[in-house]
Amino acid sequence: MQLKSLKIFCDVVSRRSFSRAADDNGISQSGASQVVHQLEERLGVKLIDRSKRPFMLTPEGDTYYEGCRKLVQRYFQLEDEVRSLHDEVAGRVVVASIYSIGLHHMNSYLQQFLAQHPKANIRLEYLHPQRVIEAIEKDEADLGLVSYPRPSRTIDAVLWQQEPMVLVCSPDHALAEKDSVDLDALDGQSMVCFDSSLQVRREIDRVLQENEVEVNVAMEFDNIETIKRAVEINAGFSLLPEPTVAREVESGSLHKVRLASCSLTRPIGVVYRRGKHLTGTARIFIESLDIPGLSLDENGEIEHTRNGSHAERRMTADVRG
Repeated sequence: MQLKSLKIFCDVVSRRSFSRAADDNGISQSGASQVVHQLEERLGVKLIDRSKRPFMLTPEGDTYYEGCRKLVQRYFQLEDEVRSLHDEVAGRVVVASIYSIGLHHMNSYLQQFLAQHPKANIRLEYLHPQRVIEAIEKDEADLGLVSYPRPSRTIDAVLWQQEPMVLVCSPDHALAEKDSVDLDALDGQSMVCFDSSLQVRREIDRVLQENEVEVNVAMEFDNIETIKRAVEINAGFSLLPEPTVAREVESGSLHKVRLASCSLTRPIGVVYRRGKHLTGTARIFIESLDIPGLSLDENGEIEHTRNGSHAERRMTADVRG
């Protein structure tokens, strides 16, 4: 049995798609489906229940996936270790990120890293915040990038940066005439908000409530890019991380206004599976991010200094009236 077949099966499961797994492996969708079918025939069991949408693993498929995932992961680690004997950084690193962090922070880091190590294979996947956590828990990614990072039983978290939040509006909005505003100036205004399921929305709501500010929620979205498009057409103002609106502010499609009465930030950080052994390429990539307090121990596992400024502290908005 070829390891390639096991990798394709693992990719089908982790990507939750035959077509995406096929693209990752340079084959057709029917080719990926045929690989899984051949594995099922060899084992004499069904691995995937295709009658459900989306498809689901059978109990046999779940057991097989967990075993195959470890085999494939260890094989690639072994390849990376052998290459590193010749000082060649050519391994594979998977980074799962929410869109706003990947787009506005990671691109420059990736370009610099690949310029120094052109044979490295760094895959950046954009996922919903909960899917980032799931990818780390299931060992589908080496690192995760999220806002409001928090540790759990299986995951550790390290604070990377604190992004200042600013008010953004259309150049035609009444607030665009100002360089800074107090929170009370937002009372009664129409606002384009984050979806209520997101932590950043809960933090913004908390700050507004503490300052007795009531806004009219005009629209709700689960990503910053869509919020920016709604603000550009003057559907209302929004409160967004400053780095994510730099391009639009520079082009003039959005206007940025400072919040005078509070310091509101969005913490972003790195999450990773506790005790995960990293490949040489992954270690070098993590070191290139230069995250304060984060290092690698002699076994290639991530460790970080717990000095009260990292994940164990409550990473929320800092408001000063």
